[in-house]
This record gives sequence, structure tokens and C-alpha cells, in this order.
Amino acid sequence: MRHARNNELTDRRSAAADAKSALLTAYKAAKTAAEPSQAARQAERISLVEAREARRAERERLKHEERTRIETLAAEEQAAVEAAAAAEIEARQAAENARISRVVEDEAARKAERDRRYAARKARQA
Repeated sequence: MRHARNNELTDRRSAAADAKSALLTAYKAAKTAAEPSQAARQAERISLVEAREARRAERERLKHEERTRIETLAAEEQAAVEAAAAAEIEARQAAENARISRVVEDEAARKAERDRRYAARKARQA
């Protein structure tokens, strides 16, 4: 047996109430003693949250700048591709026009040669 004496119900209830009040006073004393350190911990947590938020904002800003830079480069590359395609189309058109003009000139030269031969033949006959 732990306790040799007999405890009555009221003695046990009062002992339990005393123990509970002792725990409560100890808790209140510990809480008031820890209050300055709690405030310091809270301030430290707040500073950590602010620093984390600042780092996140910086990461977001860098991502946005990188995305903008990539979009700009893509737009410049697209413009260069379109300019090259336009230049190629223009060169093809110029080559086609030059070929057509050579064909027309050749045709005119053949026609002139035919007309010259025809005139020479008519001159020989007359």
C-alpha cells in the first residue's frame, strides 16, 4: 500500500483540488516567465515570414523577367524568320521575273531573226 492512512472522500477531493490549483499556479508562473521569450520568438517568426515573403517575391520577379526575356527573344527570332522568308520570296519573285524577261527577250530576238530571214528571202525573190 502506498498510503498507510485511510483517506476520506473529502480529504481526497481537497487533495485533488489542491493539486489542480498548484498545477494552475505553476502554469501561470511559467507562462508569465516565458512571456518575454515568447514575444521574442514571435518577433523572430514574423521576421522569418517577412524574409521568406521577400525571397518569394524576388523569385517571382526573376521568373517574370526571364519569361519576358524569353518572349522577347522568341518574338525577335520569329521576326527574323519572317524577314528571311519574305526575302526568300522576294528573291524567288525577282528570279522568276528575270527568267520571264529573258524568255520574252529571247522570243523577241527569235522573232526579229525570223523577220530578218523573211525579209532577206523576199529581197532575194524580188
